[in-house]
Amino acid sequence: MPPNERLRICLEQSGHTAASLAARVGTDPKTVARWISTGRVPHRRNAHAVARALGEDVFHLWPELEGTGNGPATASEVVRVYPDRGSVPAGLWYELLETAKENVDVLVYAGLFLSDNRASLPRLLERKAEEGLCVRILLGDPDSEAVARRGGEEGVGSAMAARIDLATASLGSVFTRRGITVRLHGTTLYNSLFRFDDNLLVNAHVYGFPAAHNPVMHLRRTPEPGLFGHYMSSFAKVWELGTPASREKRS
Repeated sequence: MPPNERLRICLEQSGHTAASLAARVGTDPKTVARWISTGRVPHRRNAHAVARALGEDVFHLWPELEGTGNGPATASEVVRVYPDRGSVPAGLWYELLETAKENVDVLVYAGLFLSDNRASLPRLLERKAEEGLCVRILLGDPDSEAVARRGGEEGVGSAMAARIDLATASLGSVFTRRGITVRLHGTTLYNSLFRFDDNLLVNAHVYGFPAAHNPVMHLRRTPEPGLFGHYMSSFAKVWELGTPASREKRS
């Protein structure tokens, strides 16, 4: 079973540790650790005690406890919804990247915040590619009509294209690394997508507001078809329309 990312995040945000939560619930710290690392579902009594201790809904932590037929299948995919991008724990983006083992897919116009917050991002991407990770990055084409229109909608004009140029420069040598492919796209960006294996962060776009001001939904893929597959099918369509990128494009 996959790790329980919801429980891990809620535990961190509550200020509890595995030991303090175990003491509160009346169980062993190793048991709490297994609930997180293996996705094991505790007995209903313990689950409710944990939910009370963390101030969370028990069915948010363990959708399995709702049983079948008590809600939409997609509900179990939603780990958390953040009101804006700044509310996402700063380290979550890089933790998900660090722990990814197979695929990382990014669909943005610029996504400059990723390298702004971690200067070593290019080296991290290169190291993960050397470990066998497949990395696909879609940046906005700074010369496209879609990017110019978005700049106008957000009131930043040509600064949108300039941000893409900065993002391209910040990626450095990743353009030549095996296992990393960067493409440009000129499609309307309805959502920015950040996929790390079975985890997907969806940054919605709201007319007239920068992406940082808009909600982010954290999804985790489940065996049933749902939101994860829906968004990734969109990524696949944009990927097919993309064109190879290079550092020299606008230099």
